[in-house]
Amino acid sequence: MACRQAGLLIGPAFNLFLRLCDFKLGPFVVNKYTSPGIFMCLLWLLLQFVVLVLYWDVPPIKSEEEGLRMEMKQEEDEEEEAPLIRGDEQLAHTYRAVNSDQLEDSSSSSSETPSLHGAANPFKNFSASREFLREEVVVVLTAQFITLFNQTALETMVTPLTQRYFSFGELGNSLMYSLCGVEVILGFFFVRWLSGKVADRAVLAGGLVICCSACVWCLLFLCNPRGGYEWELSAFIIGVFLQLLGLPFVAVSQVSLFSKVTAEKTQGFSQGIRRSVGGLATILGPLWAGGLINNLYIMLGMMLALLVMVTVMTALSYERLVEPRVVQCGQSSDSGG
Repeated sequence: MACRQAGLLIGPAFNLFLRLCDFKLGPFVVNKYTSPGIFMCLLWLLLQFVVLVLYWDVPPIKSEEEGLRMEMKQEEDEEEEAPLIRGDEQLAHTYRAVNSDQLEDSSSSSSETPSLHGAANPFKNFSASREFLREEVVVVLTAQFITLFNQTALETMVTPLTQRYFSFGELGNSLMYSLCGVEVILGFFFVRWLSGKVADRAVLAGGLVICCSACVWCLLFLCNPRGGYEWELSAFIIGVFLQLLGLPFVAVSQVSLFSKVTAEKTQGFSQGIRRSVGGLATILGPLWAGGLINNLYIMLGMMLALLVMVTVMTALSYERLVEPRVVQCGQSSDSGG
């Protein structure tokens, strides 16, 4: 999560040196408009090289299969070499009567074998509605959607605002995104330390409170800025700082909570659902902010309403935002007392 969020913020900061490009690469012109595409292409080529060189510790699946085949072949050869007719003493020891209990044990073990294979399927008796419409799961998915929705909406809003109120150019916006990336990385390190001391649900609640405070600040001081240039710039910096401060708290805690409140055997499918919800939020967030860039009260008001809604949902479902086995232990201890 830290790498993803840092990439979203540090990516625009590369424009610090990409905007200075002005040369030709054969028939191609490399300038501030074409250099980002070439730079991304070089990064993808670097990733291909890293995968080819460093992705070496793959389990030897083929060698294991070949070893099993060789063992089976040896067993078959030994069976073929064994004599078909044995002596009287061997026959006396070989042919014996079998008890009925042994037959029942063998039949029961053979009947249990398919059931074990059936139990290996994690989606047997799986119900998506029963899994994802539980109260705690809905709360965490809502937090995932609103967090990414607000984040991408604010990223879309920041650049036009800085150009309108502060006349930021390419250099100013790149420096701003660089500082934002540093803050986010430090925030994730802090949350990493804090998560070992505090429960995930407490981290989520604290992050939502910070995000609500940041949205209220932006509504009060950014929608209709007053005062001189220094005051407006200070209010803008405080609003961005608070928004980025709450991001690591919510981003990390909701992912951790989601893995705990969903079934362990279907984590791959469940995490795919979570990522799909986040992808939908990253699509709708910029569309919302881009269409309402001249109506900040409506845009920020809706974002604040969403944050207040998920904060109330978290408060009402606070006792359920734990691992199911922890809840069961608590209930058993209460009943025992």
